[in-house]
Amino acid sequence: MPQARGDVAGARRAWFAAAALGGVLYFLGYLGWGAWPCLLVFLAPLWGALDDAAAARSRVSLLLGLTFGLVAYAGGFTWLWYLVATFLDGNRAFGVVLWILFGLWFATGYALYALVFRRIRRRGWPLVVAGVPPLLVLEWLQPQLFPLYAGAGLVAAPPLVQAADLGGPLLLTALLAAPSLALLATWRWWRGTGPRPVSTWLATGAVAVAVLAYGSWRIAGVEALVRDAPALRVGIVQANLGVMEKEAQAVVTHRRHLEQTRELLADGPLDLVVWPETAYVRGLRRPLPIAGQLVREDLRVPLLFGASSVYEEEGRRRSANAAFLVGADGMIRDGYDKNLLIPLAEYVPLAGVLPALAAWFPHVGEFRASTEMPALALGPWRLSVPICYEVIRPEFVRRMMHAASPHLLVTLANDAWFGDSHEPWLHLGLARLRAVEQRRYLVRATNSGVSAVVDPAGRLVVRSGLFTRESLRATVRPLEGRTPYARLGDWPGWLALALTLLGLLRDAPPARRGA
Repeated sequence: MPQARGDVAGARRAWFAAAALGGVLYFLGYLGWGAWPCLLVFLAPLWGALDDAAAARSRVSLLLGLTFGLVAYAGGFTWLWYLVATFLDGNRAFGVVLWILFGLWFATGYALYALVFRRIRRRGWPLVVAGVPPLLVLEWLQPQLFPLYAGAGLVAAPPLVQAADLGGPLLLTALLAAPSLALLATWRWWRGTGPRPVSTWLATGAVAVAVLAYGSWRIAGVEALVRDAPALRVGIVQANLGVMEKEAQAVVTHRRHLEQTRELLADGPLDLVVWPETAYVRGLRRPLPIAGQLVREDLRVPLLFGASSVYEEEGRRRSANAAFLVGADGMIRDGYDKNLLIPLAEYVPLAGVLPALAAWFPHVGEFRASTEMPALALGPWRLSVPICYEVIRPEFVRRMMHAASPHLLVTLANDAWFGDSHEPWLHLGLARLRAVEQRRYLVRATNSGVSAVVDPAGRLVVRSGLFTRESLRATVRPLEGRTPYARLGDWPGWLALALTLLGLLRDAPPARRGA
């Protein structure tokens, strides 16, 4: 009996070690850490642990999922700590509470995923049905402040992410399952606990060939398309000013951007110059049009820049985080007010009901969210300008594309809040994926890095460093057309939801039962 209890305890330790290993592989492979090949196998340890624990109580499965989620969160969200000094005035205790609550919410999703996995497997469905559709449903439906799609990490390998124009990041996550399935099946065969997985090897090989073939074909198609498109010469100014410095020294901020723009123009003409989010600290009063000479001064080039949009609503002064375009004639006729505001950064949730909450976040803005997505006109070309956080939301950018049919995507951001962390690189990686999904050039202007120009295949044309003062020049091509993802949206999520419900509610037919 003691030996039996020891065997059970040893098995449980192995299960939890495997779940934790899966979490480590996840955060190492995801954007920021950069070891993307880890994503090809990160699901295998978790699935193996959940399968091996099938005979144990359901709470064991729940704890395995929780372990995976907590480890993935602990390693992947360290960059959130940089916000303590900025937004909480250094209140580390409050920061710890918020960080833990966010982590528990994140990990709870994987705990529920583990229970769903267990239920579907007990109904006799194969691993591919129990493991993949519920994961897509989790990524798709769990509310998150910062959305997380495992497949997005593959943007570091452009040939592997071209299928994003078919089904967005959810389709990329689904494709990631194939190598994990093959690894787990091979491990079981090697240990003598499963048959030789020839069919799994063949299926995984077929998926790999299809992904690489489609990637090569689409990249070649993009290169042929841009060769025939008109050219726009774009410049980006990255002034590398601190967050508080920008607020305290509005005149210095403006002068720095003007100086760098003059340096850019000294090297040759440009069709558009882009400054980052809130580059012009003073608010600009609506309604438009208004003169833009106070912003552009002696420059004779169209200028797209971030600023505050100021207007009156019901007798009260309101502000919005905005982007404006000064045209060739010096007039500002077009502007876009941010739709998706970041909680605890641009507004305090429930502050209207509990005003005392605002005191806990002394540096949070009081912006109003817009509901309109107008294009900004640069001559005959239409630009859509997702601001900062908005570009990491694939469905939101898809709605922008539907509303404005832009020829070019330009995103403005200020990641100085996050210091020398993974966040600026993570933000850039997620923005790159929008270029693939919509088949558009994407221009990214940031205050402190990482600024970049991305081609419609998700490849970096040019990029800046982090916390550097520099300017970039690149040629982009205005493009038209809509991708399958732009037309159909998150169809992999709907399909995954249907398969998950089927697996939960019905036993697998005898012909479908398997490992």
